[in-house]
Amino acid sequence: MHKRRNQGVLVVKVRDGMSGQVLTVGPAHTLRQAARMMSARRIGAAVVIDPEHAGIGILTERDILDSVAAGEDPDAELAAQHRTEDLTYASPEWTLEEAAAAMVKGGFRHLVVIEDHDVAGLLSMRDIVRCWTSAEAVQGSSPQPATTSA
Repeated sequence: MHKRRNQGVLVVKVRDGMSGQVLTVGPAHTLRQAARMMSARRIGAAVVIDPEHAGIGILTERDILDSVAAGEDPDAELAAQHRTEDLTYASPEWTLEEAAAAMVKGGFRHLVVIEDHDVAGLLSMRDIVRCWTSAEAVQGSSPQPATTSA
């Protein structure tokens, strides 16, 4: 990872935490097909690329869950009908703090990372937590045990 110290704090960039291998699906994939591919890779989102439509979209596990909960047939519903197209894109040069702030502000858990007008990767909240946990281990801090009361 390319971590640098900034006033004693490790700064981790999006490029260090993102997944460079992104699952892409077409707009005509059914929700069941998309869910099977996502499940097989143990990921929570796929980028939807439509050669006949400018721009990209994202299909998340939440989109599939909402469709099934609404009683829709996952074998009939298409990725094109459930993708989110109004996306916030991240730069690989953003810090994880900037990415996390964008996610909190927008109310989503995945960011498509764009570099030179192409999809460079996908960053999830899980990726950020993994990086921050690793960064703290590198700094030598150890988590305090959680206490609960009955």
